[in-house]
Amino acid sequence: MHLSAQSLAFGYRHDASVLSDVSFEYRSPGSLCVLGANGAGKSTLLQCLMGMLEPTAGRVLIDGREARTLPARQLARKVAYIPQSHAPSFAYRVIDVVAMGRTAHLGYFGSPGAADRTRAQDSLDFLGIGDLAAKPYTEVSGGERQLVMIAAALTQQPDTLILDEPTAHLDFGNQYRFIRLMERLRDEGMGVVMTTHAPDHALMLAGPTAVLADGRLQAVGPADEVVTEEAMSLLYGIDVAVRQVGRRTLCVAGGVD
Repeated sequence: MHLSAQSLAFGYRHDASVLSDVSFEYRSPGSLCVLGANGAGKSTLLQCLMGMLEPTAGRVLIDGREARTLPARQLARKVAYIPQSHAPSFAYRVIDVVAMGRTAHLGYFGSPGAADRTRAQDSLDFLGIGDLAAKPYTEVSGGERQLVMIAAALTQQPDTLILDEPTAHLDFGNQYRFIRLMERLRDEGMGVVMTTHAPDHALMLAGPTAVLADGRLQAVGPADEVVTEEAMSLLYGIDVAVRQVGRRTLCVAGGVD
């Protein structure tokens, strides 16, 4: 899938812009990490890409066609969007929530059949949460809920996952496991576009990274070229040191004497 953002701008009021002249290209498979501090406009950017918000200027193309003109089912076969948080309303079983990912592949009045439920269970097993299948979705933890949403997205069989700060509610260990999962999906041919406020996540993915600040792209390029001490210090307003620790490159807040 080829995603092209061309001179995007957006504002909730005519006199207050959230995004200004944002342009970039992405092709799946592969990963793109959109890095920025809180309030940089990351969530707004993803919602513009998905057609949930209409840009005040510019356009979004998916495989050469304006995204907003794509029928919902066709768009769902290309991208799956996972928001930053999701509050469950009904106590559906986890397996039923995941099977809903098959909607784009069913008839208008169809419902998931045995093959769809098998695919849903396979997605849960792939993520290591197959034992949650029979649990009510309202009773799983926030971290498990995030994995259930990813399982539903995988069951949808899109070209690309688009995730809005997917590690925001995860503890340190689960953040690490999650980024490794994104690497695994990418390496197996899935496209991954995700936002994050943590530069270490971009360094772990080690792919193309876009730095967003005050609604504008400050840099786009390989993670090790854009995640620099100077750039991160400006982005977060603190001293930042970038150091090699074993086989990993890390950002250290406060700098290093």
